[in-house]
Amino acid sequence: MEEMEEKEPSEKESAEKPPFRKGIKGLLDRWRAFRDKVPGAAKAIIAILIIATIGGAGFTAFTTYNFTQNNPKFCNSCHIMNVAFAAWEMSGHAEINCHECHHLSVAELNALMVSAFIKRTEKVPVRYGKVIVPWKYCISCHWEENEHYPAAKKINNSRLHAKHYFIEKIECAKCHGYKVHEFKPEERYCLECHKGKEVHGRGMGGLACLNCHTDRTPDLKPGTSKCLFCHGDDSVREMLILDNTIDVKYFRPSDELIKQATKIDRPKDAPMQFFCYACHKPHGQVKPDNGTCLSCHPNEGKVGNHRIHIEDAELQCTHCHKPHSWAVTKKLSKTLCSECHEYRNPDTFLSLGSKKQ
Repeated sequence: MEEMEEKEPSEKESAEKPPFRKGIKGLLDRWRAFRDKVPGAAKAIIAILIIATIGGAGFTAFTTYNFTQNNPKFCNSCHIMNVAFAAWEMSGHAEINCHECHHLSVAELNALMVSAFIKRTEKVPVRYGKVIVPWKYCISCHWEENEHYPAAKKINNSRLHAKHYFIEKIECAKCHGYKVHEFKPEERYCLECHKGKEVHGRGMGGLACLNCHTDRTPDLKPGTSKCLFCHGDDSVREMLILDNTIDVKYFRPSDELIKQATKIDRPKDAPMQFFCYACHKPHGQVKPDNGTCLSCHPNEGKVGNHRIHIEDAELQCTHCHKPHSWAVTKKLSKTLCSECHEYRNPDTFLSLGSKKQ
């Protein structure tokens, strides 16, 4: 085959080339002409200026981005954030950058800025009931291991969080953050959801809910150790703290209130080893009565001399059965029975009553 000779493009072919192709070629030609005329020193200066301009622009862009995204002072540059910023500095999150928790897209940030200029907001709006920080950011430190914040308190073994967060699906910010940057709930905040759960009884009305409700029992109701923290003696209280049997880190009754609390002797071998709230109802009837006893012992009124004492004499069960020890011993009966009649041997109490019937 004969080699095809290269032909110069005809005027018609040149005219058919796109205009931008001609424009690019023209620019390149002008650049080559300029380059040939400029001295080498000037070329070096121009190159340095170009590099400096690009570098300066890049540095400025990075510095601006880093300041807006990683420096809490940028958030405080808006005057309405002064109170929130001060609260953040005093909180347990003072070492954490704002954007670790608050994640907004560029569009949301711009909308927020425009809203601030148009509405001229004077203060940060109340956050109660609105999720500002979704749970997924909270658990990244408080459930999972975060190498940047290894000391973050974990909720992995907390029954309170298991019920409210995993079962009830309540957002963390509902309780921890209903006030800006105040992460510990107030003492009675639980009543916002648990309506009507006021505490009855002298001295208990002002207690924090978590003074009694604890992670240490499966149903979150107060275990015996919680009650004995106030109603036991100093040795019991010291033992509970040392053994970490009770959580009093955040809410603890005052020494004055502990001193005023009625002290009880609850023997370790007492016949009824159930929780105190089986008889004492802090949200209803604090002191048990016959109805409380008979709810578990419905037939006792028909056994032995119980009927005479309960129905005829109208005595309370606790008049004879002293709370927390329960059994009527021979020693106790010598003083107890003689309050109303001559001494009776407690061993014959049930059998005599049965014979009379």
